[in-house]
Amino acid sequence: MANEKEYPIAVFHFSVEWGGSRVGFTEVSGLTKEVQAIEYREGHSPDYLVTKMPGMQKVANITLKRGMFNGDGELMAWLKTVKLNKIERRDLTISLLDETHQPVMTWQIKDAWPCKVEGPSLKSTGNEFAVESVELCHEGINLIVA
Repeated sequence: MANEKEYPIAVFHFSVEWGGSRVGFTEVSGLTKEVQAIEYREGHSPDYLVTKMPGMQKVANITLKRGMFNGDGELMAWLKTVKLNKIERRDLTISLLDETHQPVMTWQIKDAWPCKVEGPSLKSTGNEFAVESVELCHEGINLIVA
């Protein structure tokens, strides 16, 4: 249709998979990859400027949040597997989905492991549900655009 408007992609429709199974989360943050700049200037350069060159790549930890359920201690059990030099690493696939449930963008996370699991904030006057979060360290992130 010629008059049909095109809108930006909504952030609320996404999926998280690890180990071949889909895991439900309410929030994903930290999908960040950056290249650190190296500043260099030769002493006899006629320009009073610093040249910036690409250096080491750096990735942020990823935080996943989800509602807690009775008897579900999977994230804490995964954290308990972390011991000195022995880590159960998992590859993750995080996909932003369109209205037909097809991936529009996919972030592939390599060798992730939990470095922090946080329980809910408890409040006697609260009326929201309990949310736990896991912070994942990882060895790389690759973005695939469909």
